[in-house]
Amino acid sequence: QVQLVESGGGLVQPGGSLRLSCAASGSIFRVDSMGWYRQAPGNQRESIAGITSGGTTVYADSAKGRFTISRDNGKNTVYLQMNSLKPEDTAVYYCNADIKDFRRRSSVYWGQGTQVSVAS
Repeated sequence: QVQLVESGGGLVQPGGSLRLSCAASGSIFRVDSMGWYRQAPGNQRESIAGITSGGTTVYADSAKGRFTISRDNGKNTVYLQMNSLKPEDTAVYYCNADIKDFRRRSSVYWGQGTQVSVAS
C-alpha cells in the first residue's frame, strides 16, 4: 500500500517560517501531481499549492508570494516552504499525491495532516 507521511508542522509566531515535508512510500510506479491542502476548523479543505511531476506549480492566491512548493522526485517527497506566516494560515495541512501503482492504476492519496499554528 501507499503511505504519505507528513512532517514539519508546529507553532510559530506571525512572520515566521515553516517547511513541511511529505514523503510517499509503498507500491509506487509513478508519483504524478502532488499538492498541499489545508483545513481550518469549520472550513472546507482548500487547495494551497500543487506541483506536477515536471515541476509546474500552481498556488492559491493566499499562498502566492509567501509559499513555495517543490519536490524531490528521487525521494518521492513534496515540500511546502511557508514564509511570512499569518494567523489565518493556522490549519491542519495535508499533502496529497496522484500515484500510479504497478498496474498503472492511478489513485489519490492523502497524508495524515500536520498542524500549523501561527499565533503571537
